[in-house]
This record gives sequence, structure tokens and C-alpha cells, in this order.
Amino acid sequence: MTGIDQDRLIQTCQSLLRERSLPGEEGKVARLLEAEMKDRGFDTVWVDDVGNVIGKVTGQKSGKSLLLDGHMDTIVVTDTGQWRHDPFGGEIEEGAIYGRGAADMKGALAAMVEAGAYWAKHREELAGSLYITGSVSEELVEGPALAHVLGSLKPDFVVIGEASNLDLNIGQRGRAEILLQTLGVPAHSSSPHLGINAVKKMARALQILAEVNLGGDELLGPAILEVTDIISTPYPGISVLPDRCQATLDRRLLPEEDEASVVEQISSILAQEKSRDKDFRFEVEIAKADFVTYSGYRIQSSKFAPAWKFPMRHPLVKMAYAGLKKAGLEPKFSAYSFCTNGSASAGRLGIPTVGFGPGRESEAHTIDEYLEISSLVMAAKGYIGLIGEVLQDTTVNGNSNGRRGAKITI
Repeated sequence: MTGIDQDRLIQTCQSLLRERSLPGEEGKVARLLEAEMKDRGFDTVWVDDVGNVIGKVTGQKSGKSLLLDGHMDTIVVTDTGQWRHDPFGGEIEEGAIYGRGAADMKGALAAMVEAGAYWAKHREELAGSLYITGSVSEELVEGPALAHVLGSLKPDFVVIGEASNLDLNIGQRGRAEILLQTLGVPAHSSSPHLGINAVKKMARALQILAEVNLGGDELLGPAILEVTDIISTPYPGISVLPDRCQATLDRRLLPEEDEASVVEQISSILAQEKSRDKDFRFEVEIAKADFVTYSGYRIQSSKFAPAWKFPMRHPLVKMAYAGLKKAGLEPKFSAYSFCTNGSASAGRLGIPTVGFGPGRESEAHTIDEYLEISSLVMAAKGYIGLIGEVLQDTTVNGNSNGRRGAKITI
């Protein structure tokens, strides 16, 4: 068996980086990804109503189904003058590829396609179905676009390709976007005693919330509540007390937390202030996402992405680890600190999920974002090994438990 095509892997990564793909503008990347999958021998490649690109490689033996997901969209580049490299150039310097999305996460997509191409050539060793998806709009809200694919394909296992430093991530904190509003009574600012200043009430609310211990998880770390923006009404306020103030809160979630419990937690904490201050009025809700993808599909969902984790003894975790080891990696067990599309697969649907990808979390969304070529190559090898271990033939008695890993040469 031949190994991976390293030159083509690098070229694919560069090609993806050279196409801008903000949420809602992933069309060119989608077409590029679709063409590459078809050219590399995938059995079937299609684009769904949402705009997600899906490629399938079918093994010659029956078995489980495994889906590898990477999102095609990136965040905006607003600081091009500070970049040493063209953010859409895919330039290579000193063993690294530079560009917006290199680490988050077009490098992982290129590596997944390379792994799919490998198994398309060696499907006789594969049992079951392999799916690779390029999903849309993850940077807007984690999960809803991928959930559309998962609902259709119903895979047995999922791998999220977000940057993991080539470690095996077995969980992630979730994320909720919360809208907190304090309500006031307008009055002329020369006579503030005649009204109620909603901004001052918000300042008090944020002070109270900042002192709350939200708990933590041994693997995932602490729950977090952070203010990301504040705006008052009317704006600009000229000689008038604001009658409404809204703050957006970024809440990093732990397993078992749901929308109702998160809203109730904040509401109950602030209700204590209301009992002391009759003029303190507030409203709390989870923010809503409402947007149209590049394909014209409208997505409406709450901005709530659940946390998830799986134990090291879980069958998928054990298989993934074994596959990465066979590929020559030495992965550690870890977890994502940021949120991923795993919130759809594991957090909402309960599908066994792990994370594995090239690059580091700290490289995402940065000026001069880059990905080391060595990490890109090892990710492709890791995906090949992981796929071979999960989608292996279980009908032969190759060892004591009746499992025989697929042969790989990488």
C-alpha cells in the first residue's frame, strides 16, 4: 500500500486558504472541497440543502459508520495591515502554512480529505461507511448546520477535527449566549431622582454575577460567565436616563447544564437583589440565531451549545487512541476549552464523539494564523489510523476479542 500524497495534501490546504469563506460565503470553498473529494476517489459526494459538503467512502465489508467533520467558514480579517503574510495567500515559510483558517480549520479539512482518499484506494480493508463533511456557519453558532447532516446520516461515531495539538480530546465545555436586560424609567438627566437609570442597575447586576462561583469540571475546567458587550437605550443618550440596558453574556458550560437551568441560575441570583431593591427589574433569555447560509437555507436556533465528555474507557475513545498510536502518534487525553460542532453530535444527539486535529487552539483567530506542515501531515496519518481502527473488520478472529485492525502503511 502506498502512503499519503504529502504534496497534494499541502496544495489542497493552500487552495482552501486562498478562498475567503466567512459564514454565509463558503460557496467557493464548498465547490473546491466537492471537486477534490470526487477527484480523489470518494464513492459519492454531494452538497445538502444547508450547503454542507458530504463525501462518502464505502468499505467492502459491512460495519459501523464514522463521520469526520470540519467547518469551512472562518472569522473575518479586519487587521490585514498587521499580517506579515497574505491572510488569503496560503504562503509557506519555515515549515508552516499561513492564512486565515489554517489552524481553524482548513488544515484539518485537507487532512481529512487526504485520509478519505487513502481509504478510497484501500476500501477492501474497510468495514462500514466513512463520511467526511465540510460544514457551514460554525463560527456563527456551533452545531445547527452539522445537526442537519447528523439527522440524515445517523452515524455511529463522530470525529471533530478542531485543533487539538494532535492530542485526543474527549470533551469540551459548551457555550451559551445570554441576553440580560435591566429596565429603568426615563427622566431628564438633570433630575435623575425622577427616573431609574437602567445602566446603573446593569452595573449592579454584573457586580453580583461576577462574584458567583459557577463550579468546574476536572477535565473541562471552570464554568465561566463573561460580559462581551453592553448597550443602552436610547443611544446615544442625550440628557436622558436610559430606560433599558442590555448586556451579552458568554457562558461557558459544563456537562448536564441545559438552557432552562442556565437561565434559572442567573434569574435566581438576581432575584435576591430584586428583593432588596424594588426598582431593580431585569429579564434573562438565551439569544437566538437566525441566518441564511450561502445555499439560501435559513437556520433558526438558540445560541446554546451543550458541553460533553466521554470517559477514557468508552469504546470510541479506546479505538481512536489505538488508531492514533498505530499511525505513530503519542496522543494525550485532553479536552477543548472552546466550543465545537461536537455540541451537536455529542451534546444534543448523544453520538459518541472525540476531537482530533492539527494545530493548537491558541493559533485560531490570530494575526498571521498558521499551521505547521509537520502537524498537517501527522493529522492526515492520524485520521487514517483512527478510521482504520474504528471501521475495522470484526468478523474475523484476529485476536482474543475477535477484532482485527485494518492494515495501514503511512
